[in-house]
Amino acid sequence: MDKTDIGILKALQEDGRASAQQLSEKVGLSAAPVWRRVKALEASGVIQGYSAQVDRSKVGLGCMFAQISLERHSANTVENFERSVRDAPEILECYAVTGDSDFLLKILVESPEAYDRFLHRFLFNMPGIRQTRTIVALREIKHELKLPL
Repeated sequence: MDKTDIGILKALQEDGRASAQQLSEKVGLSAAPVWRRVKALEASGVIQGYSAQVDRSKVGLGCMFAQISLERHSANTVENFERSVRDAPEILECYAVTGDSDFLLKILVESPEAYDRFLHRFLFNMPGIRQTRTIVALREIKHELKLPL
C-alpha cells in the first residue's frame, strides 16, 4: 500500500458513502484510478465492508464485558468456545487475552435482566468454562471506529 491507498482509506473511514469523484478530490487522483484502487482494496480484504454506525444507546442497548476463563485449553474446548461465540449475536467482539482470563467478550443487551438471561442461556451452559467475570460499562467515554492510519 502506498500513500494514495492510505489516503483513500482515511477518506472512506470519514465517509464510507463517498463517491470515487469525492475520493479523487481528497487524494489528488482522477476518479477512474481511485475506483480501481478501492475495488482492489475490497478484493484484497483490506476493506471488509460498509455499514451504518448505529448509536447503541438510542436503540436501547447497554454494554457489558465478560472475562472468560476456560477449564482446559484443549483444541476441542477452544474451538467449541470460539464457534459458539461467533454464533451469538449479542457478542460483538471477542479477544483471546493474557492475564487472569483467557477471553474478553463485548456483549450488548437491553438490560441487566437480559444479560442475566444471556448468561444462563449461553455462557453457563457451555462446557469447558471455569469462570466468568462481568464488567458493566456505566458510560462510554470514547468509541472510535476509525483506524489510526
